[in-house]
Parts: sequence; structure tokens; C-alpha cells
Amino acid sequence: MSTPPAEKASLRRQPNSAKSQQRVRDILRVGREVLAEKGYERATTTEIAQRLAISEATVFSYFASKRELCVLIISDWYDEIIAEVEAKLPRHASVREQFEFIVINHLRLFLLNGTGLCALVLSEGRSHSQEFGDTLIKLQRRYTSPLMEVLARGQETGLIRAELPLRLLRSMVFGPMEHVLWDAVLAEHPYDIETTARQLSELLWSALTPPHVDVAALLQFRYEVDQASRKFKASGAPQPDGGASEIELTLRS
Repeated sequence: MSTPPAEKASLRRQPNSAKSQQRVRDILRVGREVLAEKGYERATTTEIAQRLAISEATVFSYFASKRELCVLIISDWYDEIIAEVEAKLPRHASVREQFEFIVINHLRLFLLNGTGLCALVLSEGRSHSQEFGDTLIKLQRRYTSPLMEVLARGQETGLIRAELPLRLLRSMVFGPMEHVLWDAVLAEHPYDIETTARQLSELLWSALTPPHVDVAALLQFRYEVDQASRKFKASGAPQPDGGASEIELTLRS
């Protein structure tokens, strides 16, 4: 389920030496802190430079504008989240278990380091800037790819409503999650994101499944048996009754 990285905005000047490469990393790190604390409008490259004890001209020698710096910061942040989701997604789990993992970890990771960066991404995601909009579209395609694959597998196995297009299902999932994230950002009291995430996962799953839940459960069982049977045959283990596997014999009895 891994997805290729999206192209990032290029730096104004590529750092060639180890010192300049470290300088870029420092600017991105402190830039992330300032943007998370103050948001895009109130953050300034002057403050970023002051915190690093460098001149503002040094910042602009690598980044053409504050917007470009913001785009690269958000790109790096998305890369970190995508890498963690792809690394920890339970590959052999059921469709529902994978769906629950994606929902819960989306909400958890977006708020992992506080609400500041989450608010920045949510607000700048609605920006009319073409530069940021194009970058965000590519990032979101990468980010939603695991969910889209899980939803597609759910439709193939009858667990998820097949009459609805995947793009609509994606919106059904990410729309409510964005509202939950805004609630967490704006909350004036501690927000129990873990409990909320599990409750939302249950709610979304019930909306995605076909009306006849018992049929969906039977289809899931049939799919899992079929997968297990194929693995058993591929293992080369001796099969009784003219080639039928133990699993198939059990189902026939």
C-alpha cells in the first residue's frame, strides 16, 4: 500500500555543504514551531530568523517567500504522518480493523504535537494559493491512498456499500474527521481524542456497511475462508479428500 512521495516545492538555493543543509533543517524546524504557535498570518520570517540568531536575508536565500516555507513545512509534516501510517497499518487484518486503524490514527497523528500545526494545515488547506493548493492535492492523494484501497477491498468483499463511488465514500470519512479536528482545535478544555476517534470509527463504519449487516458478515467470513484456503494450498501441505483443504472440508460438513 506504499505510495510514491509527492513532488515538493524546490528551494531557492540548494544546500550543498553540510553546514547549509543543517541550516535548512533548522529553518524548517523553527519555522514549524512559529507557524504552529501563531498561524500563517501572524507568523513572520523575521521571528524565525531571530530565534535562530541569523539574518532574515539568510532565510530568504533558501526560501523565496513565507508561503514557500510554509508549503515545505506542511509537506514534511505530511510525509512524517504518511510514513507512520504506512509502516504500522496492519496488512493482514480485516477490512474493518484496517478502517478503524486509519480513522483513529488520522485523528491521533494530526493532534500528536498539539493543535497548532493541525489548525495551520486545516486552515491553509482552504487557501486559494495555487502553489499551496497544487501541493496539497498531491499530498492528500498520497495520504488517502491507504483508505481508498481499504474501501475498495471492502466493496469487493461486500462489506462496504458497492453502489457508492469511492470518491464519495472518501468524503464521507474525511469530512466528519475534519469537523472533529476543528472541535479539538477550538476546544477550551482537554479533548479526549482517543475515545472520540473510536466512537467516530463505529459511526462511520455503520454508515458504510450495506443495510443487511448479517449478509455482510457472512461475505466477510467467506472472503477470509477463501484467503486462508489459498494460503493453505500455496504452502504445499498435504490435502485430504482429493485435494480439498481442511478448511473446505470443515465448511462442507
